[in-house]
Amino acid sequence: MSLTLTTPGLNDAARRDLRAAFMALERPSLAARLAAVAGVPVEALRARLPRSVQGGVDGAVRTALTTAMTAALRSGPATTPLPVPSAWFHRGLAAASGALGGAFGLPGTLVELPVSTTILLRQVAAIGAEEGEDLGTPEAAAECLKVFALGGTSPSDDAAESGYFAVRLALAEALKGAAGRTILPGFVAAVASRFVGPIGLKLSAQAAPVLGAAAGAAVNLAFLEHFRGVARGHFTLRRLERAHGAQHVRAAWDALAACRDAPFVERARR
Repeated sequence: MSLTLTTPGLNDAARRDLRAAFMALERPSLAARLAAVAGVPVEALRARLPRSVQGGVDGAVRTALTTAMTAALRSGPATTPLPVPSAWFHRGLAAASGALGGAFGLPGTLVELPVSTTILLRQVAAIGAEEGEDLGTPEAAAECLKVFALGGTSPSDDAAESGYFAVRLALAEALKGAAGRTILPGFVAAVASRFVGPIGLKLSAQAAPVLGAAAGAAVNLAFLEHFRGVARGHFTLRRLERAHGAQHVRAAWDALAACRDAPFVERARR
């Protein structure tokens, strides 16, 4: 897809960064990746999850998010104990935890969920730090959690029901009233309500005994790569807003969206 951008207010480097962020935040990929790992369509993946488990997923996701956020930030996400880049360190952790959980099917995956969520948040926070976020502030913690609620606009992407800025504004509204270092339960619930779709697919994929440890590792890596891209796009936009102003960035974003939609609008008119 070729996108051109002529909106004033941003220099060439900022426009390139914005274009990359747009592609990361508006592309559907997670559901397709998980379906590919399992070798079955998304609809079949959903059917694998027992009804008795479906009702408890929401609570499990909220607990995992709350626990993981504290653990991820306290563990110094921008540093690693090994002489390898942060991205590769977190890939290794994600693969290992997924393999361990997948080896024991659904029970193992439920136990592994807080661990893999913490690993995801560590990588998200590390990317935030690279893009200039102060991880010591409550705002940074909230922005890290927001990443799990952001995604593309395709119906095939279970992490998204609307566009990036619509979701971002809704989450900002949910965060109103937070004080000090506390992230309101209502905000965590708002994030969890959108994150529960991808988590349901993860549980469904790893519930199949034939998948085992290898598929558990692959599922976690698919999660990591997806949310790494979303985090990079989200924190890039926040960096651009700090440097050039939110109004200019939003205008440039809308121009990109118009360029993307123009061929479809023209085709519909014929």
